[in-house]
Amino acid sequence: MDSLLVPAQLTVNGLAVGAIYALVALGLVLCYKATEVLNFAHGDLLMLGAFIGWGLVAVAKLPFWPALLATALIVAALAYGIDALLVRRIVGQPQFAGVMLTIALAFMLRGAVSMGFGAESRSFVTPWTGQTTSFGGVVVSDLNLLILAMVLLVTLALLAFLRFTRLGVAMQAASQNQLAAFLNGVPVKRVNSLVWALAGSLAGLAGVLLAPITLVDTSLWFVMLKALAALVLGGFGSIAGAIVGGLLIGLVEQFTGVYGPDGSKDVVAYVVLIVVLVLRPRGLLGEAHGRRV
Repeated sequence: MDSLLVPAQLTVNGLAVGAIYALVALGLVLCYKATEVLNFAHGDLLMLGAFIGWGLVAVAKLPFWPALLATALIVAALAYGIDALLVRRIVGQPQFAGVMLTIALAFMLRGAVSMGFGAESRSFVTPWTGQTTSFGGVVVSDLNLLILAMVLLVTLALLAFLRFTRLGVAMQAASQNQLAAFLNGVPVKRVNSLVWALAGSLAGLAGVLLAPITLVDTSLWFVMLKALAALVLGGFGSIAGAIVGGLLIGLVEQFTGVYGPDGSKDVVAYVVLIVVLVLRPRGLLGEAHGRRV
């Protein structure tokens, strides 16, 4: 029986961590589809969200849900400003300009957080910290269940927003052909900034959801590298691919950490990234004619 419980436990844990990767990967996809800029500062926005969430919960003593919402709004406003004030200025420049700009922003955000909050790690508790639920002998952390439920709801809400609202349709139109969208009355610049704000809110949510199961630390930006591996695995530019890739990377990490050699859990995502780039560059759900980045 134990031989069945361990894989079940690893599957639940892997899906919970993979859901965070998927949420971060979704933000990367949205930014790239809107402005063709791969936002290397996205992981630092997540890290900033974790620190803001810690400040609101542990210092300001706000309840978890208001703190989660406030963090998402604060990071969304920052992401909106990044596009409106900076990214918009490099429109038409080579993609390398966007890469260097967002890398510079990443270092600036990391430095600002270190100066503002200090370099030490910290943590905060939630109403679900330390609580577990048992399903047929499989003990599951309530925090993992919360993460899975939240990511599922956010993803469904995002897909519904993009498909059934005027603003969501405008975002999709601008991401597919900016000139055609502009000629049809879509305010492309403002829409692109709103897309970045939406991606920023996802980063803020991911940071607050991830913080209670890890330490709140400047190293949280590394999550973006795992999300990038998930994005390549699922198919660069594909929303569905980002979700599938994130979940798969989370599962592979968990199983490798138990059944693989020591230390393999920390590198397996990047091994998957290299293998996919060599054998199937378009990923699992990517389009064969997609642009190489």
